[in-house]
Amino acid sequence: MEIKDKVVVITGAAQGLGKNFAMDLAKRKARLALADINVELLEEVRKACEQAGTETRAYELNVAEEKAVEDFFNQVVQDFGTVDGLINNAGITRDGLIARSKDGEIRKMSLANWQAVIDVNLTGSFLCGREFFVKLLEQKKPGVCINISSLSRSGNMGQSNYTATKAGVAEMTVTWAKEMARHGIRVAAIAPGYINTEMTSAIREDVKQKIIDQIPLKRMGEPNEISHSVFYILENDYFTGRVIECDGGFRI
Repeated sequence: MEIKDKVVVITGAAQGLGKNFAMDLAKRKARLALADINVELLEEVRKACEQAGTETRAYELNVAEEKAVEDFFNQVVQDFGTVDGLINNAGITRDGLIARSKDGEIRKMSLANWQAVIDVNLTGSFLCGREFFVKLLEQKKPGVCINISSLSRSGNMGQSNYTATKAGVAEMTVTWAKEMARHGIRVAAIAPGYINTEMTSAIREDVKQKIIDQIPLKRMGEPNEISHSVFYILENDYFTGRVIECDGGFRI
């Protein structure tokens, strides 16, 4: 798929990888529909993309709300006339051990923290993917869906909820690719490792160094290096149903 002038939806576009995807795709002159729950930060990204010379619109969206997602995709098609790509990027973390004993007290991951991550990362990806496919089918056209998984899909201590969602996203990718191929719609995923974003900046420096020591390339990745994978998936018309692992060779 040629990126220039294509309408690409990016969820979780206000910061982190989503913000960088938007900025990098703006340089490629994609037309951008940016969605996030944080409207103030999102507006800053919209302005920056617009200054790069591409049509960009911002939408407040909670991906976990079915009606909101349906209305959002209806509005995108109304505003742009069509839709061509989706980067299913919105995600949150609520880390914690499933259960632990400390100073004689037993603590456990709350159902609220489990459910919040499931709702955004897994259900949100499902809802956005579903409505994107509906729009493509209505317009009888091809398109590309990119889901953002994670290195943590293989299992990571303190992330039962996050791991479950990112494993689910990866396997939904394979399923959707099989289901949508006959319509000319491709679906793929990217599983980033530790990338220099707002999420990893919160890690204590001593812990961060221990992580870097385990990465064969001895550094964290940069957001634009994940964007390279986005470009590859969008532009390679024979790539579907697979997960690109971009993690510096690190294995949990």
